[in-house]
Amino acid sequence: MLPNLTPDMDLAAELFAGLRAGSADGEGVTREAYGPGERMAHALVRDAADRIGLESRTDVAGNLYMTLPGADRSAKQIIIGSHLDSVRQGGNYDGAAGVLSGLAAVAGMKRAGFVPGRDITVMAIRSEEAGAWFPVSYPGSRMSLGLFKADGLEIRRQDSGRTLADHMREEGFDPDAVARGEHALGPHNVAGYLELHIEQGPVLDSEEVPIGIVTGIPGSRRLRQGRVVGEYNHSGATPRKYRRDAAAALAELVHRMDEEWCRLDTMGHVLVSTFCTMATTAEAGFTKIAGEATFQLDVRSVSPHACDLMFEALHRFMAEIEARHGVRFDLGPETGSRAAIMDEGIRAGLKRAAEALGIAHLEMASGAGHDAAAFAEARIPSSMLFVRNQNGSHNPKEDMRMEDFAAACAVVQRWAAEAAQ
Repeated sequence: MLPNLTPDMDLAAELFAGLRAGSADGEGVTREAYGPGERMAHALVRDAADRIGLESRTDVAGNLYMTLPGADRSAKQIIIGSHLDSVRQGGNYDGAAGVLSGLAAVAGMKRAGFVPGRDITVMAIRSEEAGAWFPVSYPGSRMSLGLFKADGLEIRRQDSGRTLADHMREEGFDPDAVARGEHALGPHNVAGYLELHIEQGPVLDSEEVPIGIVTGIPGSRRLRQGRVVGEYNHSGATPRKYRRDAAAALAELVHRMDEEWCRLDTMGHVLVSTFCTMATTAEAGFTKIAGEATFQLDVRSVSPHACDLMFEALHRFMAEIEARHGVRFDLGPETGSRAAIMDEGIRAGLKRAAEALGIAHLEMASGAGHDAAAFAEARIPSSMLFVRNQNGSHNPKEDMRMEDFAAACAVVQRWAAEAAQ
């Protein structure tokens, strides 16, 4: 029988305010991965953990572990985690809500004098927003799990041009230890991982439900440096049959890929396909035929086969467009991540907790990638809980309601208390 536990929502409100004040960037917030913003955020939550009376430590990659000791210190721990970095001029809740939910939950346990059967650790993960900073998926969590490849340390941050290893050293961490394979976590010492996150789409808000229990996280195939090379020429003096128009070729590719997505959708394949950027180069201008264009493509699905079908179509369309327009496509390097199915046992525990608390919930797939996928890849039972959030994510207008967050924190706390028995 569990005692009457309530999360410390005053602490969460204090920390949200501190994060916003410390990383305000115009209308939004910026917490750079392995930079000043993320450093500030980690210091803020570590100070809170010290005040609560948690045990705090960091690993060689800078991930922060804040632990409420359990009765059996040798038992596998429960981890509640997420990230504290943000995209540039993003919202204050993406990632941070997960870390603060864990702190609110364990602070409430500590206040009630509750001693779990095993350690409950709140984990602040480094550099989840890799798309905004380093072009690699989940570097912080993958380093903690021993899944990160050493050559990834030479990837350069997109704003500074300096390597991940350089930024890690500057923050006081040890990329050489990462390269040697040193890591803190694995199936040998983690019983389960839970990540609370704001929903980044409109489903919960549209359905008027405060929380969602996540069934799976999509994998991805991504092109960040795609190019179409044609020929610059005079827009008035060049007849159609002599043109090698990179902009027209790219426009056709975008249209045909969208049609293919529609076709696959009608066949029951669940995926998303997004041309995130499309642009002509600085040499383009009025009265010129575009001789070069660039693009980025992001294809995601819980089914690797669905992603593969889109890329098969991509290569087929490119060959046809090259022949018709006299252009050449250069896709550049491909990046991506694996899909992950969330653990049925944790999902069932979250459902029990929500029902016991009388909190309405949905089961739903995630549309975005999250660190929970790395934990699942490491064969650690993992799941996620979404919180209703207005105005999407990766923008300053994220607007998670505190009453929804409080409900989600209560579910996290009850699940963790039961799982740690």
